[in-house]
Amino acid sequence: MKSQTFTITAETGVHARPATLLVNKAGQFDSEIEVSYKGKNVNLKSIMGVMSLGIPKGAEIEVSADGKDEADALNGIADVIKEHLGE
Repeated sequence: MKSQTFTITAETGVHARPATLLVNKAGQFDSEIEVSYKGKNVNLKSIMGVMSLGIPKGAEIEVSADGKDEADALNGIADVIKEHLGE
């Protein structure tokens, strides 16, 4: 399993549009991918799960991937976050 921590810097946090981008990217991989915020873990392939976290600007999230393509999955998710949400 691989994981990485990110800080959300987008003014609006993780709202519907970037959440959809994350879910769509996660769906391209076979690995189990989760996002954690404030002790709650959800499947990153679930738009409802991601939206339920209510991730605001300034939040620290952890993304973890477990499976045969976990490194590629984490890199792909990191690219989406860096391009649209934070660092």
